Amino acid sequence: MGENRKIRVALLAGGRSGEREVSLAGAAGFEAAIDRDRYNLCRYDPKTDLALLARDADSIDVAFVLLHGNYGEDGTVQGYLELLDIPYQGSGVLGSALAMDKNMAKVLYRLNGLPVAEWQMARPVDGEDPDRLLELLDLPLVVKPVREGSSLGMSVARNREQLQKGVRLAYEYDSEVMVEQFLAGREMTVAVIGNSELTPLPLVEIIPGDEYEFFDYTAKYKEGATREICPAEVDADIATKAQVLAVEAHRALQLRGYSRTDMILTPDGSLYLLETNTIPGMTPTSLFPQAAAAAGLDFTGLISRLLELALE
Repeated sequence: MGENRKIRVALLAGGRSGEREVSLAGAAGFEAAIDRDRYNLCRYDPKTDLALLARDADSIDVAFVLLHGNYGEDGTVQGYLELLDIPYQGSGVLGSALAMDKNMAKVLYRLNGLPVAEWQMARPVDGEDPDRLLELLDLPLVVKPVREGSSLGMSVARNREQLQKGVRLAYEYDSEVMVEQFLAGREMTVAVIGNSELTPLPLVEIIPGDEYEFFDYTAKYKEGATREICPAEVDADIATKAQVLAVEAHRALQLRGYSRTDMILTPDGSLYLLETNTIPGMTPTSLFPQAAAAAGLDFTGLISRLLELALE
């Protein structure tokens, strides 16, 4: 194939969110793995290069958005690419925005009959007096900003004082904060790939080290902080149920291309949805590529598949 017939890919990485470094690490792995015989790659950082991207739009065949958190995973960049008429991998404006808003996502899960932990939206005053929340929910509780990723600003509250501090912390990251029932159990994540036909990938179990109360930012990204087992060691019926839930969550949030839904398996064998990621981590050791590898799709093949789905 001649040079001029290669597909020109714009890789969008970096960005303005608190997950900028995670995005840049993913971009390095992506650049190393993409099939250079099929694709010409050019990189853009939305923090500085939006005008350049617009200028080059006519020469770009497809974009790969490797941004996490606000201004990347939330529909804003997706809308910009739509205006420029550039196809891109993954979910559109509406699906991206819905999945990014943890409260709206849970509302839609529940409307679609999917299992979720009880939750309440916090108010700033709850950081001083959390008694209203404690009347509605039982400790321990998880406090999280509604629109952050990578567990930024998230905490587990086991008493009243921790709840006060947790609410105040979360408000440093977002103007909206949710408080949900803490569920003890095993954390699973299930990836889904496809446009109209969806294929769930093998389950991954996430086991943070003993020093981590939950799968927080450090546990996610520090080398060796977390063990991941793929495929997860669960009964076949539970694995199937988890895969069905991941597909249903993907559809409930109007997603496309791919997604990764996190859930908790409680000791009684029940599954509860936590959240759905529309741009899962894409370093070669990230959860989504691990699941794809277990299904027989290596990292280079996974990138090509996602670009093919974008170009459909």
